[in-house]
Amino acid sequence: MEFFIYIIIFIVGTLLGSFCTLAIYRIPLKQNITYERSYCPNCKHKLNFLDLIPVFSYIFLKGKCRYCHKEIRPRYFIIEIFSGIALVLFAISMKIDFITINLKQIVYFIFIMLYFVTLILVAGIDKEYILIPKSIIICGIFFCTMYMLYLYILGKANLYKYGICIILIILFTITNIYNLKKKKKNNYTIDVLILYVYMTLFSNIECMLYTTAITLLIIGINVISKSKTYNKKLPIGFYLCVSNICIIILHNFLIFSIR
Repeated sequence: MEFFIYIIIFIVGTLLGSFCTLAIYRIPLKQNITYERSYCPNCKHKLNFLDLIPVFSYIFLKGKCRYCHKEIRPRYFIIEIFSGIALVLFAISMKIDFITINLKQIVYFIFIMLYFVTLILVAGIDKEYILIPKSIIICGIFFCTMYMLYLYILGKANLYKYGICIILIILFTITNIYNLKKKKKNNYTIDVLILYVYMTLFSNIECMLYTTAITLLIIGINVISKSKTYNKKLPIGFYLCVSNICIIILHNFLIFSIR
């Protein structure tokens, strides 16, 4: 029974990953991500159902567009697989008994699932453009606000942490707006700080410390190795997001195994 439920969770994860690949491509181009049908970025041909099955379509089409035979970027496949595996691992880490599962566990799972989606979106866009879209952060804050209200009703909300993080995000945003008006360009460092505080809304201090350590380690390796990316701007947001997803899952395994 649990095996089939995990299969369903994996499918849901890949579907969310498929949506993320679409949004990662369209958000920077300011295109609609909900109503317009998916199309090939090269030949612009509208894709049909068989072209849109997460993971399997990429495999069956051998990584090429059915219509123009242009190679499909591997990131589509990687994001779909990563999303499915991450969601399954998170579900396993919670050690949920699917027979006696309660509302609190369901809500928490959905909450973290939506959080993972925002991180995957930010990671994908930042990796491609060195850009952290504020619209995704705002959307994530809305999800967090809903969850805080739910916890408040249960009498378990940490409103102090939530309030401090929101104030910091507002202050950093105002600073960024001022910088944009003065220098006519966005400040990537401030965007990273906004992302970091946003992640703190969803993660505890321990997770954030490990996320920071891993991100700094990756940056250090990039600098020391003097690879091709060394002379370019590093996608710090990408490193933070991927590290945080992995750390939250690992932390869950440790916490629930102790219990």
